[in-house]
Amino acid sequence: MKATRESYGEALEKLGKKNKSVVVLDADLSTATMTKKFKALFPKRFFDMGISEQDLMGTAAGFAIGGKIPFASTFAIFAAGRAYEQIRNAIAYPNLNVKITATHAGITVGEDGASHQSIEDISLMRTVPNMIVLSPCDDMETKWAIEEASKINGPVYIRLTRPKVESIYGENPDLLANGIDDKSTASLQKRNLKPKFELGKMIVHGDGKDATIFATGVEVQEALKAKNELAKENINIRVVDVHTIKPIDKDTIIKCAKETNKIITIEDHSIIGGLGSSICEVLSEEYPTKVTRMGIQDIFGTSGKWHELLEKYELTANDIIKKVKNS
Repeated sequence: MKATRESYGEALEKLGKKNKSVVVLDADLSTATMTKKFKALFPKRFFDMGISEQDLMGTAAGFAIGGKIPFASTFAIFAAGRAYEQIRNAIAYPNLNVKITATHAGITVGEDGASHQSIEDISLMRTVPNMIVLSPCDDMETKWAIEEASKINGPVYIRLTRPKVESIYGENPDLLANGIDDKSTASLQKRNLKPKFELGKMIVHGDGKDATIFATGVEVQEALKAKNELAKENINIRVVDVHTIKPIDKDTIIKCAKETNKIITIEDHSIIGGLGSSICEVLSEEYPTKVTRMGIQDIFGTSGKWHELLEKYELTANDIIKKVKNS
């Protein structure tokens, strides 16, 4: 069990040792975002901007112009919300090489309540031109995402969460070699290989025909739990890990719509503008299909323990099982 924000801190340590152009900026939250790990190793390449998120993004833009690779970190509510204009005009518009790592996203922030639960950030960031949007689900996928984001010459928004989550992809950091046509996890397991993390490509777990669950972030774990429980009743579904929200993997979406009886999306985010909307946009133009969207239903969150909030907003494995059976 590990929080993806912890994985981010560890990924920065590794990246900092390998690439001296990497600098890290934070907005007085380095203990929570785990950028303190980078600070401990590279104090001269770490910059605490204080509670000044607009300055955080503007300064990151300046570092990018100077040839550095800045990772600008703060809570999602402050990154996508408070500093939206700076991200849009100072980073994305000139297409600068800034990596915005937004931790504590979604209702899984828990007790911090609605004011700190960013359930709109995917929607905001994916509408910004030039912006790539990533939403990894576990420890290893986060490390893969940070590594791949560092190689891109342009802005990237990386969405991370607060609570500890189960490992899906293990502890092997090696990426799968190219040249494998069938990248479904079932096929890879037969070869003792791990899924390849590839920007813009989804990872498919299983090949069931009864339903496809498109999930992102913490909801990938819930979807896989539902998959395992449904299999006991001979209901075979596939779970698709959407770690890249933008650019979206149109080919996998269309393939799943053609091959399965139901399409369901689930996200720790508003159903408006997020993953569900992305899937619907593709299918409405390419292969019209009914889509059931699970997420926050156009309301604000509330304070509570994160796992209790998943139950309150019907975002658990049990809720997925009900949707598969009844939708």
